[in-house]
Amino acid sequence: MGGFPRGLFQMAKVHTLLVFTLQVLYSCHANSTFSSDFFYQNILNGSANGEIHFNGIKLRVEVQPHSVFAVRGSNVTLPCQFRYEPPLISPRRVRVKWSLLLHSGDEASNVLVSIGHRERSFGAFKDRVHLQKDVQGDISLIITNVSLQDSGQYRCEVIDGLEDESATVNLGFRGVVFPYQPQHGRYNLAFKEAQKACNDQDAAIATFDQLFAAWQGGLDWCNAGWLADGTVQYPIVQPRQPCGGLDLAPGLRSYGARHKHRNRYDVFCFTSTVMGQVYFLQHPQKFNFTMAVQACIDDGAQIAKVGQLFAAWMFSELDQCDAGWLADGSLRYPISNPRPNCGPLKSGVRSFGFPLPYHRHGVYCYRSR
Repeated sequence: MGGFPRGLFQMAKVHTLLVFTLQVLYSCHANSTFSSDFFYQNILNGSANGEIHFNGIKLRVEVQPHSVFAVRGSNVTLPCQFRYEPPLISPRRVRVKWSLLLHSGDEASNVLVSIGHRERSFGAFKDRVHLQKDVQGDISLIITNVSLQDSGQYRCEVIDGLEDESATVNLGFRGVVFPYQPQHGRYNLAFKEAQKACNDQDAAIATFDQLFAAWQGGLDWCNAGWLADGTVQYPIVQPRQPCGGLDLAPGLRSYGARHKHRNRYDVFCFTSTVMGQVYFLQHPQKFNFTMAVQACIDDGAQIAKVGQLFAAWMFSELDQCDAGWLADGSLRYPISNPRPNCGPLKSGVRSFGFPLPYHRHGVYCYRSR
């Protein structure tokens, strides 16, 4: 090498290679178009090698209307559509996910996931939900045999590669809220026990919105009760000293969120229409509680639950000025047409509490259709 030092020669080779590499990179960059928008790898669409798509199209997810009301036991459709701006020439395969948002607002339970023609449903929704797919972009959720536990806010989410857009729709029921305390007395329910107490009476623990609507409809109750979000509240129409004082305006009195295991209160339950018939059954000698249960069975029915009696009063205008046993051992009767000798001169379900089980009364039965 003409006396040229070997070390310097190797350094010169490295330098030349580095310059060449930088020139190639610069040439590639100069021939490309740069944008501040991001690139993403399309997982569901494109080639198996991972086709890259430029983000020049906006994914839109929309629901209209934002609230849907259902009747218990029926089928209901929650609307949701997606589209692209500008429109695409050929359809794309996307991932669709429906979730039910929990009352905490930051958690959700899976309802359905769909990719292409494949769908999977979860939990209590298993085999009860599917996508409508009537037209391109229609991913409305159809729920069959709707139950009270299905009420709440649903999120419709569409995922296309790294694009992820969603919208929410509310599912509600037209129903009635009623305060409930079990046989062992006032303020004896922790939160889980309150949920179970409502479920046992063919109802669900009420939400704040449901209690607020009931207060607007005239519900006035001075005992505090659990709501579905873990708060404890009670509705007051006529302010009075034992119920927050005379100086407070009418409204919902709130204790705020309470400890779900340590604190104990009553509960506000919510029920909707029943799929069967509630009726009064009476015998000349009347029934003790055990006889009342058997009398309904002998009549091809079962003893009615509190939620069923409230639903029959609200939606079927059941009117009976006779106290009767219910499944929880309480004694109640429904009045749709107020009149003398039938309690206060306003409609409602009257309660006599929990009499001794050997006392004799009529009974309210429930027969499914």
